[in-house]
Amino acid sequence: MTKAAVISGIGSSVPASVVTNDMLAERLDTTDDWIRRLTGIQTRHWIEPGQATSDLAVEAGSRAIESAGGEPPQAVVLATITPDRPCPATAPEVASRLGLEGVAAFDVAAVCSGFVYGLATGTGLIAAGIAERVLVIGADTISTILDPTDRSTGVIFGDGAGAVMLRAGEADEPGALQALDLGSDGTGTDLITVPAGGSRQRSTKSVPPTTDTYLKMAGREVFRESVRRMVESCEAVLERTGWDAADVDRLVPHQANLRIMNSVADRLGMPRDRAVVDLDRVGNTSAASIPLALARAAAEGTVESGHRLLLTAFGGGLTWGSATLTWPDIKPV
Repeated sequence: MTKAAVISGIGSSVPASVVTNDMLAERLDTTDDWIRRLTGIQTRHWIEPGQATSDLAVEAGSRAIESAGGEPPQAVVLATITPDRPCPATAPEVASRLGLEGVAAFDVAAVCSGFVYGLATGTGLIAAGIAERVLVIGADTISTILDPTDRSTGVIFGDGAGAVMLRAGEADEPGALQALDLGSDGTGTDLITVPAGGSRQRSTKSVPPTTDTYLKMAGREVFRESVRRMVESCEAVLERTGWDAADVDRLVPHQANLRIMNSVADRLGMPRDRAVVDLDRVGNTSAASIPLALARAAAEGTVESGHRLLLTAFGGGLTWGSATLTWPDIKPV
């Protein structure tokens, strides 16, 4: 019988360094009030020189394993677009530093949708009988690819990592992922992109302008696409689960900005206060945003055992995805 993937533990990590809106306003010709009104963000965390994505992933992963009772996973799936280096993948190093000898470990690159893609991947590993337990981590250090002069991206992103442990279980138990929906549209590749550094640019042997090594985002188009795609994905996964929007206790969206999150809730016909909000303190943390939001909400009691959750994300690629589950009786460490 095919086993379900059940969330059994959760952990998170953010860098110690806090970056306030006022700190950014000094060099980006903006104000705390403008940033709050545009994004809903008050602070974010950025890594210090010498730190890397793996450092945050290891800490979040270790906490998720401890939260799940300490049993080690047989696979590690790391969702990130800011690996420690272009080659090799960062997940094997994370697994090694966690003391997981010989386990399957690999990266998933789906930008801000990465964690949902990681959940789907972990579900597949369990369903195929490859692993009984899978550690799924979303970790990004977007501060390392930000243009220090670009106000449109410089105020939005933060660094962080969140992780969950999946174990094989039954479909009707709390924590079991009920349904998943994934999608992509490669015609929107240039809407969220780092133009330089890949094979297309490198094959020309040209030296790219410095600005092409940083993240670029077409804000208005991304806003429009993200709301549409997340709403459509949510509707698809709710139908597969057999839920109506009114059945959902908490919407846990990718923490892009508050206006996008509110628009998704409005389009789904949900009260805005059902959406879990974490970006006010950590900003948009890309693949880490959903597990970070879950960890904070579980710690503070905003998400409780028995709550029916709808997770949804949108990212570069373009990619999107959603998932449903009933929250189990677990707490972050």
